[in-house]
Amino acid sequence: MLKDHVNAAEAAESNAAPPKGRREAGKAARRQKIIQAARLLIRETGNAGLSMRALAARAGVSLATPYNLFGSKRAIVLAVHQDIREFHQRFSVTRSADPVERIFAAVDMAIDFYVGDPQFYKTLWGAVFDTTDEVRTEIFNSKRDAFWLGLVQAAADAGAIAEEIDLDMLGHQLDYQMRSVILDWVVGEMDPDALAPTIRLGYALILKGAASPDWRGPLHARVLDSQAYLKRMAAKAAPAE
Repeated sequence: MLKDHVNAAEAAESNAAPPKGRREAGKAARRQKIIQAARLLIRETGNAGLSMRALAARAGVSLATPYNLFGSKRAIVLAVHQDIREFHQRFSVTRSADPVERIFAAVDMAIDFYVGDPQFYKTLWGAVFDTTDEVRTEIFNSKRDAFWLGLVQAAADAGAIAEEIDLDMLGHQLDYQMRSVILDWVVGEMDPDALAPTIRLGYALILKGAASPDWRGPLHARVLDSQAYLKRMAAKAAPAE
C-alpha cells in the first residue's frame, strides 16, 4: 500500500506544471522564435505591419501566443528592432572618453546596423516616415530620445558645448539631420557608402556651430575629412568624359 501511495505521488508530481524556471525559459524561447519570425517576415515582405496569422505560422505557435507574450503587433515590431540592434549593449563597451567622439561613434554604430541589413531597416524607417503608421510611435520613443540627448549632455558637461546653447534644441537638430539623410537612403537616393559620412558631415557642422572655442578645431577637422571623403566618392561615381 505504501509503495502504491509513493508511486501515485510520483506520478502526480511528474504530471504537474513545470517549475517556474522552466516555464519562464519556455516563454523566453517562444518570444525569441516570434521575434526571429517577425524579422524574417519584415525583411521578405517589406512591410512592418505584419500579419499576426502569418507570424504565428512562421514561428510555429498558436495565433494567441504572440498576443499573450507581447500584447500587440506594435510591441512585436519594437522588440524585433531592439533585439536585432543590440545597440546599447555594444555601445556600452565603447572605450573613447571623448564625449564628442562618442556621439560620432554612436552614429557610426547605428549606420553599421542599418546598412548591414538594409531590407529590414529600410522597412522600419519607412514605417517611421509614414505618419499614419503606429509603428512610428513605438520606435520614436522617450528612451531613444534620452539616449541621444544624454550624449549631447555629456559633451556639454565636458565643456564641449557653449553654455548659451539649448541642449534639447541641439539634440533635435542633430536628429533631424540624421532623419533627412536616412530618408534619402530609404527611397534609394543615397548610396549606402555615403550614408555615414553624410551624417557625420552634418553632425560636425551642427556641433561646430554649437561648440565652445576649444572644441571647434577638432570639429572643423571632422568637417574637412567628411567633405574630402564625399568629394572622392562623387569623383569616382562621375561618368568618364
